Amino acid sequence: MKITASLLVLVSIALCGSRFAAAQTAANPVASKIVALENEWTAAYERHDVESMASFLADDFIITVEDGNTYSKSGYIAHTGDSSVHIELAKMSDLTVRMHGKTAVVTGAYHEKGNSKGKPYEYRDRFTDVWMDINGKWQVVASHYSIPAKQ
Repeated sequence: MKITASLLVLVSIALCGSRFAAAQTAANPVASKIVALENEWTAAYERHDVESMASFLADDFIITVEDGNTYSKSGYIAHTGDSSVHIELAKMSDLTVRMHGKTAVVTGAYHEKGNSKGKPYEYRDRFTDVWMDINGKWQVVASHYSIPAKQ
C-alpha cells in the first residue's frame, strides 16, 4: 500500500511539474522566443542551411552527439553541410524552457530520420540546449544529444 501511495505521489508531482514547465513557457515571452529559435534552428539543419546555422551558434559552441563525439561550431557546420546526408524528418517535441537570467536551458525529445551515404538511419533522442543572450542576440552555447536507455 505504501508503494502504491508513493507511486501516486511521484506521478502527481511529475504531472504538476510538466504542466508548470509548459505554462512557464507559454507565459514567458523570452521562453516562447527560444522555442521559436529552436524550431528555426531545426529547420535550417534540415535544409542544410549552413549560413542560418552559423547565426544560431555562439563562436565557442560545443555539441555532444549520440555516439559521444563532440564538435565545435566549425565542425558542426561542416557536418550540417554534408551533402551525403539526406534528412527526411527532423522533429522536436516535449520542449521545456527554463530561464535563468540571460540563459535559457531547453530540454526535449528529438526524432530524425534520413539516409547517410546511401544507408538509412533513424535517431530518437533526448536533448539539452543552452542558449545565452550574447550582446542582445540569443545563441546556443552548448548542446547535448543522447539516446534514451529504453531503446
